[in-house]
Formats: sequence, structure tokens, C-alpha cells
Amino acid sequence: MNLITTVIEPDADGTLHLPLPVAWRHQAIRVRAELEPVGVASEPGMAGSVENLKGFGCLRGKISLSPDFGEPLEDFKDYMA
Repeated sequence: MNLITTVIEPDADGTLHLPLPVAWRHQAIRVRAELEPVGVASEPGMAGSVENLKGFGCLRGKISLSPDFGEPLEDFKDYMA
């Protein structure tokens, strides 16, 4: 399975056309899509707009730290006692 990530502009009739690699053009293809609006994030109600980022806890679950975040860095090993 190959993963393609692309931003596609919808046509005037509201359809999306996915560009395919040449090797895939003559075979059946299963498509799994997760649609997410991008671009104008300042429109009210759009995902990522400032309106959706108001209030305590609005970013809960969106930010995470790696499990080794607090571990000493190898680069500073010589400076640590």
C-alpha cells in the first residue's frame, strides 16, 4: 500500500480529481479519503479558525511530547556533572 498526501482544488462542479502515478493508471485502486479543509482558516466555523481556538482546553489532545522529552541530551553530556 502506498500513501499519497495531496491538496486538491475542487472543480467548478464540486468534484475532486486525484492525480495518479503512471504505473497505477490501468488497474483498480482502493481509495480511503479523509477530507480536511485547508487554506482560508479565518472563515468562521472552518477547522483551524481562530473562532475554534477560544477557551480553556481547546487544544486538549492536539499537542503531545515525546516520552523521552525530559531525558538528558547526548550533545550536552560533557557539560553535565
